[in-house]
Amino acid sequence: MIYEIADITEKIKSLFEGWDETLVYSCLQQVMGKIFVDDKNDPKSAYAYVGCFAFYVGVPNKELVLNKPEGFVIMIPINEEWGKLIEDCFPDAKKVTRYAIRKDTVFNKELLQDTVNMLPDGYELKRINGSLYDLCLEDPVTEDFVSSFESKEDYIDKGRGIVILKDGKIVAGASSYTRYNEGIEIEVDTRPEERRKHLAMIACSKLILNCLEEGLYPSWDAQNTNSVKLAEKLGYQFAREYVAYEVSGGIDV
Repeated sequence: MIYEIADITEKIKSLFEGWDETLVYSCLQQVMGKIFVDDKNDPKSAYAYVGCFAFYVGVPNKELVLNKPEGFVIMIPINEEWGKLIEDCFPDAKKVTRYAIRKDTVFNKELLQDTVNMLPDGYELKRINGSLYDLCLEDPVTEDFVSSFESKEDYIDKGRGIVILKDGKIVAGASSYTRYNEGIEIEVDTRPEERRKHLAMIACSKLILNCLEEGLYPSWDAQNTNSVKLAEKLGYQFAREYVAYEVSGGIDV
């Protein structure tokens, strides 16, 4: 049996010990996301799930892996044994390399503000409010700025985001993919026709400054090397590579 946990015990926290990942924090702190285990009273295996990410820890457990949430999921194993199990259960899974970014960055606020000031004429920066939340959901490019949150009200309460508009249309932005007590995990994107104008860097700089004003840490995790390069321009430092599996469906029982 697989169980969703309502109360996070020290035993469950210990399974995830050493995993410096803010999406895991979101679940353990019960800010958002869910934790699933193999046993309610004495769990030996678990996974944390938020957004489209699932993090697997403890003793590799096939039933947990097969208990895949619906839709597209990025499965992240704590070790090679979990990775092999994911491959066995989902042979069509796409094995990818992602890039962890250090979470102790000391930002140069003056440099970030100089970047914000680079906003071209004809564009405007806006915080994501209720109406812009709705607008984000209308476009696949901007949907993930807000889609991990349960509702508009939940995003307005916990989320933080900046979009860049041109002629009333969102063309770029940076927002909280997830939220944990001490900060956010940044999601950033730009419409293809608006790239190479530094809009992503501008939006991120403004969001980072806003987070720092609130005492929140703006965490960054990179899907690819271009994301690493952008992070480094903003002042972040690369930490390490790690393996993940992109799974759309299909179960090999």
